[in-house]
Amino acid sequence: MATPEPRKPSWINYWGWGSGDMLGAGAQAVITGWLAYFFITFCGLSAVETGLILGLPRLLEAITCPLIGYISDNLRHTWVGRRIGRRKIFLILTIPLLPAFALIFVTGQTFTYYLVTFVFFEFLYTMFLIPWETLAAEMTKDYKEKAKFAGARMLIAQSSAILASYLPTLIINHFGGKDSSSTFLIMAAIFGGLFSLVVLLVVLFTWERPYTEAEKLIQPEPMDWAKAALIPVNMFRDLFSTLRIKAFRQHLSLYLGGYISQDIFNTAFPLFVATVMMGATLVISQLMTTMYVAQLISVMIAINVVIRTGPTAAYRMAIGFVGAALLLFLAFYLIKPAGFAEGLTALGGNLFGGGASPTVLFWLFAPIILAGLGRGTLNFVPWSVYNYLPDVDEAVTGQRREGIFAGVMTFVRKIAQSGAIVVTTSLIGLGGFVSPDKAHPGVAVVQSPQAVLVLVLVMVGGPLLVMLAGLVISWSFRLNARTHEVLIHEVERLRAGATEAESPESKQIVEDLTGWKFERLWGRG
Repeated sequence: MATPEPRKPSWINYWGWGSGDMLGAGAQAVITGWLAYFFITFCGLSAVETGLILGLPRLLEAITCPLIGYISDNLRHTWVGRRIGRRKIFLILTIPLLPAFALIFVTGQTFTYYLVTFVFFEFLYTMFLIPWETLAAEMTKDYKEKAKFAGARMLIAQSSAILASYLPTLIINHFGGKDSSSTFLIMAAIFGGLFSLVVLLVVLFTWERPYTEAEKLIQPEPMDWAKAALIPVNMFRDLFSTLRIKAFRQHLSLYLGGYISQDIFNTAFPLFVATVMMGATLVISQLMTTMYVAQLISVMIAINVVIRTGPTAAYRMAIGFVGAALLLFLAFYLIKPAGFAEGLTALGGNLFGGGASPTVLFWLFAPIILAGLGRGTLNFVPWSVYNYLPDVDEAVTGQRREGIFAGVMTFVRKIAQSGAIVVTTSLIGLGGFVSPDKAHPGVAVVQSPQAVLVLVLVMVGGPLLVMLAGLVISWSFRLNARTHEVLIHEVERLRAGATEAESPESKQIVEDLTGWKFERLWGRG
């Protein structure tokens, strides 16, 4: 089967594709960083109602995530796939609809309104995210080029998170309203416009896997309703088949260990600042900005570490940083540093203005910088590894299934995120946390000591537990630059008809990554 000469990505392709994480990570930075705080503080919703709004749409995506991945994989030999692109058709459809993000941040509405608008945006988000995530794996098979795509993505992601955290400060400084809900509506409107712009950039500066000469001879398939009726059956068959790949199972553990810890922290942290550190929206915004700047620096370092040594060393180091930060937050709660509240009040909400005592500066910035240095790497490692997983799968199946892997990853992520948010908000609510009433949005409520204790335990203990699980799995994960090179070489030999590995070492590496005996690879199992 003849294969066209592969195109070489340039800087504009790395950054064009990576810009998509302005939506991928930017939306999540706003949602996980601000939405629970917004609903509880300005909309009068309880912690439990907030958890349901943030959690229920993720359960619906248990269907939509793998479905979009499966359909996009199977559009390759259709008219749409040939003329527009099996991935890009989904991206194009989202462009005019993404400004609807701002509708979520309209105050004074009902629980049903917030649930429906959030479900609608999450569906648009999934329509973009699944096809977009496949494109880097389709554009190159080279280990270093894939790492560069992942690096560009993460740098954009952290930059968008910085924007999401600092926009409230800019809006408050320019339009006033220190604790006004309009701050969040303006922010969401700005992001909605940016989301449409970056999806357009992705469409313009990326390409899908080229057709081989043999594939060009295949005639586009007409619509077959009988096949369409079997899509759910085939989809879930393919979905669960990905879990038969050993490296993918391990990767999911690392992925969830890093990301669920952040879901718990992001949900609880603004409430922690408001109740334990006695800071309002401006303080929360500036602390989150500091954290995301540290995350950006962390990603820059992690890109080089992963390319040179592989992902696991960086992953373990990141867990150490985040763990240290969480313990410092716990120490702050237990110690209640003398003079901190007065020092924070003296700053007038502007943490970057100078004049704070060393004690205030330490407790404000040391833990949040440590958290950022760890979180950036925890974000980067799983998505740098993802780009290589379709290569491992190809060794087992003889197929390229980037879409279904993106669908499964997002499916698992959404289910886990839903559970993390619902459990986090439910525990905080059961602990006695009280929201302001709808007649007085934004007014601080004095919480009971029990409510504050539960909030602190959830924010500190939850992330530590899930990171520990990821840390344990990392010791058996073997995918790195050297093993990936061996894998790609063996895949090319399998494609050429080989039935035995080139050497015992190659056989051991491929079997360890796939979890399959060599003689059962390439669809023979």
